[in-house]
Amino acid sequence: MPRRPLGQLEAEVLAALADADGPVSTADLQARIPGDCAYTTINTILFRLHAKQLVTRDREGRHFLYRLAVDESRLVADRMHDHLRLASDPSTVLSRFVQNLSSDEEQALRAVLRRPEV
Repeated sequence: MPRRPLGQLEAEVLAALADADGPVSTADLQARIPGDCAYTTINTILFRLHAKQLVTRDREGRHFLYRLAVDESRLVADRMHDHLRLASDPSTVLSRFVQNLSSDEEQALRAVLRRPEV
């Protein structure tokens, strides 16, 4: 299996937590994440996310149950903004981003851009 880009597994774990109906165990997350990640890999990611205060955890028996501690949309938007801010040509980056949107994503973006400022 090819290796994921740096940070992609963290993003996948955060997305799986955001999609969960409640607190989940490491084993539950391992089953929700595509690919063949080891339990220990998922557990390490969860410990790092907990140290970054992006997830909370509660002990249940010998294991922890995890839940998202932040708003996923804010987290992803901040990450996108950081990448855009670091680009030497943000306009081209935005152009390529928009070119790669699905039709549903494009419609959602257009709706957001049409909304008056709140």
